Amino acid sequence: MGVEGTLEYISDFLSSMKKKKKKKQTQTVALKIRMDCEGCARKVKKVLSGVKGAKSVDVDLKQQKATVTGNVEPKKVLAAAQTTKKKVELWPYVPYNLVANPYVAQAYDKKAPPNHVRKVPDTANITETTVDDRYSNMFSDENPNACSIM
Repeated sequence: MGVEGTLEYISDFLSSMKKKKKKKQTQTVALKIRMDCEGCARKVKKVLSGVKGAKSVDVDLKQQKATVTGNVEPKKVLAAAQTTKKKVELWPYVPYNLVANPYVAQAYDKKAPPNHVRKVPDTANITETTVDDRYSNMFSDENPNACSIM
């Protein structure tokens, strides 16, 4: 085995290393789908179970929720669900104890399941601090123009 054989062996070894595909991790994709009856739920379940890589599909008619588990991409699951001609979006709710400010106006949704709020970015703040400062200055003892009704 000369130099040529050694180079061929090394090139074959390196090319086989590149061909190995990474395995996709199992993901869970939750969707909020407008469903009215059991027929709608069956239709959604049939379409979502046809997605490549889907291992299990759970449909909850009461919560209007469909959950797909498997080696799937959220975009593909969402696209497949939209083929049912139903109103579809990714599941927008999280448990209220996982949100920094669960009482912000954007987080409250009366259609949310119990103990859940709409997921909002952490930058959504309560703007009470600027309002509180104005009111506290208005009734401050150090302000000469403060209310003197007392």
